[in-house]
Amino acid sequence: MSDLAGRLPKVRGRYTADAPLGATTWFRCGGNAQMLFKPEDEADLSAFLSGLPDDVPVTVLGVCSNTIVRDGGIPGVVIRLGGAFADIAVEPDSGAVRAGAAALDTNVAAAAGRAGRAGLEFLSGIPGTVGGALRMNAGAYGAEIKDVLIEARGVDRAGQAHAFDPAGMGLGYRHCSVPEDVIFTGARLRTIAGDPTEIAARMRGIKDQRQATQPQARTGGSTFANPTADALAALGLEPMKAWQMIDKAGCRGLKIGGAQMAELHCNFMINTGDATSSDLEALGEEVRRRVKDLFGYELRWEIRRIGVPADMATHGQA
Repeated sequence: MSDLAGRLPKVRGRYTADAPLGATTWFRCGGNAQMLFKPEDEADLSAFLSGLPDDVPVTVLGVCSNTIVRDGGIPGVVIRLGGAFADIAVEPDSGAVRAGAAALDTNVAAAAGRAGRAGLEFLSGIPGTVGGALRMNAGAYGAEIKDVLIEARGVDRAGQAHAFDPAGMGLGYRHCSVPEDVIFTGARLRTIAGDPTEIAARMRGIKDQRQATQPQARTGGSTFANPTADALAALGLEPMKAWQMIDKAGCRGLKIGGAQMAELHCNFMINTGDATSSDLEALGEEVRRRVKDLFGYELRWEIRRIGVPADMATHGQA
C-alpha cells in the first residue's frame, strides 16, 4: 500500500501519517497508525468514505479504554472522531439524550443527571465513548446500552448515513450485529425523570465501587466476557463469572513480561510499567489456555485487539 497519502480523498479534517497510538490507549503501549484521519464533521466523514479506494482498510478508534493496539501498528487509515462528534443534548420535551459517538459515557451520564434525567447512571461506570458502547452493547451495574437505546446513527463504508432501530441491531451480551464497516456517529437514549441529587449520589456510589473493586492502573477493563449459564451448563458446569474461572485456573497475579492479571480483580489485565502489546496478548491467550484445560470452556476476549504484530508490520510508505 505504498504512497497511501496520494490515494486518499481531499478532506476538511486532518491527516497525520505514521501517527503514534500507544500513548492514547489505556494500556499505554502499541504501534502507530499508518495514517490517522480526524474528520471535521459527519459530512466530512461521509465524503472521505465515499472517496476512499475500496482496498484501503479502515479502523475506528475511540479512547481505547478496552483496546490493545498491536506493536506493529495499524495498516491503512485509522479514524478518530473528535469534538464535532462529542455533543450531548437533553431534549426538553421527551427528556431523551442525544449524544455523539465521541462523547464520553461518563459525560453523558453526568449531563443527564444535571438535567434531572435518570436511567443512564450505569454509563458513569463505563470508561469509553458512546460509539464504543454501541459497538459492543456495553454495560455495567445491571444495565446495558440496549436497555436505553432509542436509535443509533452511523455511516457505512460507502459514506451513506443510516438510522438504526435497536430491534434490528442484534444487541446481546457484549455484542452488536451491525456490520463492522459502519461507523457509529451518535445515539438517542431513553431517560426518566429523577432528582439530580439522588442521581449524583448513585453515580458517586458507582465510582466508589469501581475504585474499591477494580485496579487503578493501566488497564483495559474486563479482559474476557462472562460465560453464559447455558454455555456452562452444556459442559456440565454451574454458573460462574469469568474472574472465578480465571482464579480457579491459578491465573490471579499471573505475569508475562510487563503484563499481569491483577491481584485485586483477576479479570483485569494491567501494564505494570513496561509491557508490550505482545506481552498483553500472550498473557490473555495463556489465561484462555489454562481455563480451557481446566473447564473445557474457551473464554471470549472482551478487549478489542487490532493491528499487526511487530514482526508482521509491512505498512509501506504512508
